[in-house]
Order: sequence, then structure tokens, then C-alpha cells
Amino acid sequence: MSSHIQHIIAHFDLDSFFVSVEILNDSSLKGKPVIVGGAERGVVAACSYEARKFGIHSAMPSAKAKQLCPQAIFVKGTRGEYSRYSRWVTEIIASKAPLFEKASVDEFYLDLTGMDKYFDPLQWTIDLRQQIINDTKLPISFGLANNKMVAKMATNEAKPNGYLQVTFGKEKEFLAPLDVNKIPGVGEQTGQVLKHMGINIIADIHNSSADELENRLGKWGIDLWNKAQGIHTSKVVPYHEAKSISTENTFDENVLDMKFLMGEVVRMTERIAYELRQEEKVAGCIAVKIRYPDFETTSRQTTIPYTAAEDEMIPVVKDLFHKLYKKGTPVRLLGVRLSELTNNAVQTNLFSNTEKKAGLYKAIDDVKNRFGKLSVRRASSK
Repeated sequence: MSSHIQHIIAHFDLDSFFVSVEILNDSSLKGKPVIVGGAERGVVAACSYEARKFGIHSAMPSAKAKQLCPQAIFVKGTRGEYSRYSRWVTEIIASKAPLFEKASVDEFYLDLTGMDKYFDPLQWTIDLRQQIINDTKLPISFGLANNKMVAKMATNEAKPNGYLQVTFGKEKEFLAPLDVNKIPGVGEQTGQVLKHMGINIIADIHNSSADELENRLGKWGIDLWNKAQGIHTSKVVPYHEAKSISTENTFDENVLDMKFLMGEVVRMTERIAYELRQEEKVAGCIAVKIRYPDFETTSRQTTIPYTAAEDEMIPVVKDLFHKLYKKGTPVRLLGVRLSELTNNAVQTNLFSNTEKKAGLYKAIDDVKNRFGKLSVRRASSK
């Protein structure tokens, strides 16, 4: 995506998505400082704009959030509802947009390049935003620009519940007054280095050289200089619901042993859940496939709250198997498939036992990465 060619990229972000869903389910929460997460332990998974005014932000320890805002209302996440609303918005966008990328459960990029030959892309995007608001009642913001990075930064400036267009050729003008920390990829450590260099806003980068930034930050300095100019080449990756991770096993001999089949189901689910986490994705649909000795093949699937945790998947997979399986019939092949894959595994996993579960799976995956995928397995899969 060359910077001198005019592209039209829209970035949609559902404002405080997880909190907004909770407010839709309980209107008494509207206009109040609401935090999704455990009040006593854990971290803030999401918070309303009213809570942000007190300095609260996601990933902050709940205890600190409570100190900053004692009157904050803590609610537990309803992950099934988040998945339902995410699918709902995806369906609306898919029915209208010629090309879109689902960057996470609540974030989308739309490539509208070429549409300006037929109608006004800004008005088209405004109309799509309004349809999402009318249908789902969720607040949503968008930015429209020449590339993904500037569109996302425009969205952040348009929040809450607004929109902003950065016209082609005006990228540097838009970026100039913004804090350098608003550039994607500039974390706390890089921000401190830049401040020591006298760089506080993006305009300060405009007044410095790429060589100077490279000397202090290495190759990242060149990338940062380009971003400050509004140059970004990442393309919108088309979203395909059919994308999946699967595994299947054709047995050497037909299997009738139910204990073995159940163990195989667990083992397969562990394997593909691990692969899912390695890709930092979550799945919203599970399917089981069975083939019998006469080659009759059947499958069954169901939607689930987005997850990458096999302890949440295994009961679903077992239930699908029992609903699908013809009792007393040997099995020739068994398969498990995860689909409706999207990013943001860490964020969505915050809603089910937060840090403990995330920490446990990280430890398990670290061992598997070091000693092999079979080094840690559930007893029921052996």
C-alpha cells in the first residue's frame, strides 16, 4: 500500500464494547463508572468512559481501580453475549463492505478504495455506522484515511461515539499535534527515550531526521519516522469465516472403545487449542467429524463464546460427539475443527477467571514449546 496512492480505509471500533454490552443488558448502569472484571482480585478487563475519567484503564489491577474510583460498579463479563454481538456486527459489515478485516472481536478495517467513483465514501461509512447503531444499539466510532494506521488513530481521536476523516495529503497535519505515545507501537519505554530527546508530540519527529531516530532506536527509529509522516503499508486482510484450525485421525483399525474415543477427542482438542493460542487467536465455533467403516461421514458444529482455552472447549466437543455418534458403531476417523477465528485472545480470555487461567495456559504452552507438544497432556487424553 504505497503512501502516494490514494486508498480509502475505514477503521471501526465498538466503543467500550464489553461495557456497552453490559449496559444494554442493564440500563441502570448507563452513565456510571462501570468496570468489567473482578472487584477484589484480578485486573480491569474493560471500563466505561465515566470510569476512565478517574484514570482507570484496561489491564489495571482491580484493587488500584477501586482506590481511584470507590464508587465504580464492578460487573462480571458475559462472554456469550460479547460473542453474539460481535457476530451481529460482523454480519452487518459483511453484508455491505466489499472488503473487510476483522482485527478483533470489536474492531474492523474496511477497504473502500475505488468506491469514490460511484458515491461518497464518507457518507457511505456514516450510513453503515448508523445502521450498526440502530440495529445493535452499540456505540461505534470510525476513522477514514489513506491507510490503516492513520484510520485507527483517527478513530481514537473521534471517540466516544463519533467519526473523523483525514483527507488524502493531510496526514502529517492531522498527526502533528498528537502525543507521540499515540503512534501504534510506541510504548512506555520508547516514549521515555523520545522525551529525553525532546520529542513530545509527533510534530517534534517532523522536525528531526530519520538518521537521528535510527541512531537512538535502531531500525525501529526508521519505522517510527515513517509512521510520523503518516506512511503505513499494511494491507486490509480479507476476513474469511471459513478459516479454521483442524485435526483428524484415521485409525489403523476401526475403534469401538468409547474410553479410547473420548481420550482421542480430548487430545485433539488440546492440540488445536494450543495451535490457536500460538497464533494469538480465539475461536467462535467448534465442529466434530466422525467417519464409519462404510465411509459414511457426518459432522456437527456449534457456536461458542470466543475462547482459546481447551477446558472450555472439551465439554462442548464431548457433547457434540455424543449427539453425533451412532451407538455401537465402530469409528474409522475422528476429527475436531475450530472456526470463526479472530484475534484478541488475551482480551477475551480476561473474562474467564482472568489472570490465573491466562497464567496457567502460558506456563503450559511454554513447557510445550520447550519440550514438545506432548510434554503436557490431560490425564483423560492419555
